[in-house]
Amino acid sequence: MKNDKILIIEDDLYICDILSYKLKKEGYDVKYVLDGESGLIEVDNFRPDLILLDIMLPTMSGFEVCKEITQRYTIPIIMLTARNDITDKILGLELGADDYITKPFDIREVAARIKAALRRVNLSNSITDDTIIINDFVKIEPSSRKVYLNNTEIKLKPKEYDLLYMLSQNRNRIFTRDQLLDNIWGYYFEGSSRTVDVHVQRIRKKLDADTTKSIVETVFGVGYMMR
Repeated sequence: MKNDKILIIEDDLYICDILSYKLKKEGYDVKYVLDGESGLIEVDNFRPDLILLDIMLPTMSGFEVCKEITQRYTIPIIMLTARNDITDKILGLELGADDYITKPFDIREVAARIKAALRRVNLSNSITDDTIIINDFVKIEPSSRKVYLNNTEIKLKPKEYDLLYMLSQNRNRIFTRDQLLDNIWGYYFEGSSRTVDVHVQRIRKKLDADTTKSIVETVFGVGYMMR
């Protein structure tokens, strides 16, 4: 059984050493690089199962790196940063990050979040259900995590897919934003309910057909559902 591979993209060598030491003791295969451009190269070469990504990086910002990675891969990304501005958090999540940890952090919390993120991915990858028909235009293939609109594959970011899949498995059930945060992002997530709104908007933009009602219905004052 192979060890999960973690790539750290962080310009602080001290932090890289601490994270590497702890995560290797946890059984992970770990590599780190100190700038954004090297990070993108290593993503292609190392093919990590999860990425820890700093925002303030030389050569390219973490936001730029995140955008590049999520356009090509569905690797979960946890952002590490000293910046605690909610706008930065929302931007990172909009670009496809899965989680956000503010420095200074407890190394045990980082390890717990990594385990939670990998557990969610492994659970999703183990699903072998038949194709799920959402409506006349949209279908999901859970075994490959692929989504199709009019038989054309539409690229969803990992959390967009997880949110769509969860709603499709619970038709006619209303979920509050907090319930969706807990189920999709997990207990340790620091973000706000605005995160859910952003992901729903992006799902609608990608999958709503002009002649149909929205694929995800807003229940005003409560949350969201899929009929």
